[in-house]
Amino acid sequence: QLQASGGGLVQAGDSLRLSCAASGRGFSSYLMGWFRQAPGKEREFVAAIHWGGGTTYYADSVKGRFSISRDNAKNTVWLQMNSLKPEDTAVYYCAATYRDYDIPSEYEYDYWGQGTQVTVSS
Repeated sequence: QLQASGGGLVQAGDSLRLSCAASGRGFSSYLMGWFRQAPGKEREFVAAIHWGGGTTYYADSVKGRFSISRDNAKNTVWLQMNSLKPEDTAVYYCAATYRDYDIPSEYEYDYWGQGTQVTVSS
């Protein structure tokens, strides 16, 4: 199971750090991703991190502002979000997969957290 937390209401330019705690075995074997879904829009890829944490992936829209990291000993992955913009407003989901063929595709992921709301006011 995946449990996302850390969302909230912030102003443009502020920072937030989202957490995703995983329960069960095998966390270190998963590629972990963050996705987001804004009202009326499709869910979109935000960032992902490989099993060992050495390789990360970002959507162009968040590159340079967001940072994904993980600690396999704590079964946790984080998404540090800086310089937030109103267009970052969305429900953020963490997800996990054993595969890495099409990392930005939500269909690649087998397990999903419940989502945490991030609202950025202008």
